Amino acid sequence: FNIPGNYRCTCYDGFMLADDGHNCLDMDECMFNNGGCQHICVNTVGSYECRCKTGFFLSDNQHTCIHHSEDGMNCMNKDHGCAHICREAPRGGVACECRPGFELARNQRDCILTCNHGNGGCQHTCEDADDGPICGCHPKYIVHSDGKTCLGHGSLLLVPHATLFPVNISVQMLALFLLLETCAVNNGGCDRTCKDTSSGVHCSCPVGFTLQFDGKTCKDIDECQASNGGCDHFCKNTVGSFDCSCKKGFKLLTDEKSCQDIDECSFERTCDHTCINHPGTFECSCNKGYTLYGFTHCGDINECSINNGGCQQTCVNTLGNYECQCHSSHRLHWNKKDCVEIEGSLSDNISPKVLLACNKSNGSDRCILNCPSEVHFISGMQDAYTLTCGSSSQLKKKTQNTNESSCLDTSTIKTSVTFKFNEGKCSLKKTELFQEGLQQLMPENHNSLMESFNYVSLKCSSGKKVFGGIIRSTTAKEMFITMDFELETIQKGVTDTCDLNCAQKRTEKRLRRTIRILRKAINREEFYICLSGIDHEVAKKSLKLSEPQESCGMGQMRVDNRCVSCSVGTYYDGEQELCVLCPNGTYQSEEGQITCEPCPSLQDPGNQKSVGARDISKCGGKCSLGEYSSDGFKPCQPCPLGTYQPEAGRTSCFSCGGGLTTKYSSASMFQDCETKVQCSPGHFYNTTTHRCIRCTVGTYQPEFGQNYCISCPGNTTTDFDGSTNIIQCKNRHCGGELGDFTGYVESPNYPGNYPANIECTWNINPPPKRRILIVVPEIFLPIEDECGDYLVMRKSSSSNSVTTYETCQTYERPIAFTSRSKKLWIQFKSNEGNSAKGFQVPYVTYDEDYQELIEDIVRDGRLYASENHQEILKDKKLIKALFDVLAHPQNYFKYTAQESREMFPRSFIRLLRSKVSRFLRPYK
Repeated sequence: FNIPGNYRCTCYDGFMLADDGHNCLDMDECMFNNGGCQHICVNTVGSYECRCKTGFFLSDNQHTCIHHSEDGMNCMNKDHGCAHICREAPRGGVACECRPGFELARNQRDCILTCNHGNGGCQHTCEDADDGPICGCHPKYIVHSDGKTCLGHGSLLLVPHATLFPVNISVQMLALFLLLETCAVNNGGCDRTCKDTSSGVHCSCPVGFTLQFDGKTCKDIDECQASNGGCDHFCKNTVGSFDCSCKKGFKLLTDEKSCQDIDECSFERTCDHTCINHPGTFECSCNKGYTLYGFTHCGDINECSINNGGCQQTCVNTLGNYECQCHSSHRLHWNKKDCVEIEGSLSDNISPKVLLACNKSNGSDRCILNCPSEVHFISGMQDAYTLTCGSSSQLKKKTQNTNESSCLDTSTIKTSVTFKFNEGKCSLKKTELFQEGLQQLMPENHNSLMESFNYVSLKCSSGKKVFGGIIRSTTAKEMFITMDFELETIQKGVTDTCDLNCAQKRTEKRLRRTIRILRKAINREEFYICLSGIDHEVAKKSLKLSEPQESCGMGQMRVDNRCVSCSVGTYYDGEQELCVLCPNGTYQSEEGQITCEPCPSLQDPGNQKSVGARDISKCGGKCSLGEYSSDGFKPCQPCPLGTYQPEAGRTSCFSCGGGLTTKYSSASMFQDCETKVQCSPGHFYNTTTHRCIRCTVGTYQPEFGQNYCISCPGNTTTDFDGSTNIIQCKNRHCGGELGDFTGYVESPNYPGNYPANIECTWNINPPPKRRILIVVPEIFLPIEDECGDYLVMRKSSSSNSVTTYETCQTYERPIAFTSRSKKLWIQFKSNEGNSAKGFQVPYVTYDEDYQELIEDIVRDGRLYASENHQEILKDKKLIKALFDVLAHPQNYFKYTAQESREMFPRSFIRLLRSKVSRFLRPYK
């Protein structure tokens, strides 16, 4: 190539430039990672070829080997006679083709070398002929007898006489021979570069080699001995050079020495839920209620399979959660697991109902709504809130059967009433004006009233009104209080003279009277709400003329000029205008609340040593493991012999069953039961037969001495019974996504081990005039079970169709190849023997006009010879970028030259650039 003021020489593929910058030397591709050949690599002048061991034949990608089967016809049979590539003819029979750089001979079987392949093996010039290349030499050189190398004219005088010298050559004759020695004869005896000088020949070596004491021989320099070759991680010496490589989980940067952590979390489909990147690796975690399987996948935990979820009666599993349910005669305890009888389960001093008590004081009605428990507060926009007390009948339906629900509907009265004021402001704040307390409002005369409700919902809105559940703007000063009531008809009101319908009408009449009294109390601002023993005013009718600043919604405090809801474990104190930690003896499990819930039956709040309890489980004084009480709190009793309790705060203990006793009282686990045999992992103890039973398919047990097996998460199952670990739970779904332009196929449960006795089939059908390129980054199939697990790709499901790829072994080195047909049928099968990680194989479809270029790239051993190039085919981001351009060539312009240099090593870019240049401007 001519350049301003000078020129430079380059070499054809398969040759490398000598140290003199002019001559080209053959490159032994087999020295670099076996040339990418799966079995045997054979070097040739300017090229190389792959061969297979006995029992295998070379696949169409010219690198991998397919196990030879005696069955089948055509190209599957070794007797097809093609020297290079065998393809099935459309009308039957076979058609032979040659690799790039070769032409098909007249016998339509053999392949003739051309100048396009390693310069035809010629040292200087090459010209194609019918029978193969004809080599020529530059001026002042002639062709050697081998027909390929070139010799200078001076060599003609020396070569015939060299054989005439006697063995006991004289010193004078030797000196004469040395004087006549030139680089034209046997390269002057030099290993590499030879240069004629006045004192004779001078040998030199290329970069990466050092000249030995004989002045002729070149020895490879081990650059890795000096400072690890500058590599961050690993240095591997090669002939005349060296390669850097990185630890697993790192990638080599474009300087081909530095290593950078691979952020696996940036890849698509790395983890089902949450991905956490670590140097050299990553970690997947799952949302609450889910567990990890197959290393990256999350499946729902069936808590009900783990000792019935700890439920005393019925356990119902849901996605990501579960709930305990009770029989009709019981209700669920606060610990959400035990069941308590409805009759007499509560103290006479504590009412489960929402009480509305009203009386006349100084001639006016005063009412207070007492919410002892089940309080829920929602702060809406400014000067608006919603407060609910008790439990709605809609919620009760979820835990009761249909007959009970219908009975409940007929005896439950619901009503809604709205109170309107021309001006007012919603303000739920603590007050000390009301000193008498709830006991002072107990009905002592006919003017007093106390009504018990199941459920009350109170909505207060300033400048807003609720119409059919929709809030609409009204006059700015208007205020509305909407209350929903639910109460049950008093059953004892049903008599011989007044049936249920009569008793229901009496209840409705009493409710209307209550609402009239409540309306009067609200109008006089004498309506209060008692939450957890603290009185609050509901609203203020009089508006302040000016507000110092826009206030936050209730249950919120101002932080840095923005409103923030009070967190769990705290409540909003209206006097301090701050979020305050829940005091001892209380808890709060929701955000934005204005009060804390009292711990149930906690006689001594001091037992709770810390404030700010976030849920009921943090209430102090709970019964410990191996204990129980009627409410789950102290004082507690030890579990008697024959029972155990593995959780705190329970109202009963579980029976060992089968007449078994325990080693001592206060037992906290089933292992404390004196079973007749100790069951090993993968088994559970049957208390009826007193034997160890293997866990059934789809369940596992990792511990000794348990009385249950755990169900596999999500849609996974085990291969066999008696499983001992969640790792043995596998998804049997055949993975992958098949698109017109890009897609992938994936073994079930990948990257976890695939299941036994599985069969998966995929069909890739590209759009018209498109071909398929496939990359197998790595594949893990055990060879120990005589190819019982295998992956095969061919034209169709017929065993006689042409095969593109087949393997039953593990190959961690990547390979890329094009399909031998326009459609591809892929099948994966496993037997009941060994299992392994399997595979995830991506593919891309490309315009068939680029078929010759793509095949030239994927069949070039240099694509696989370097570990850098191998890592490219394993890097999901880089493969996605390459596939993006192959599928849609116009996307090439999305990537700048700088981005390309940052993504790919220089050697890879040079390889592609030479291929593309040759394809667009072929040599003539």
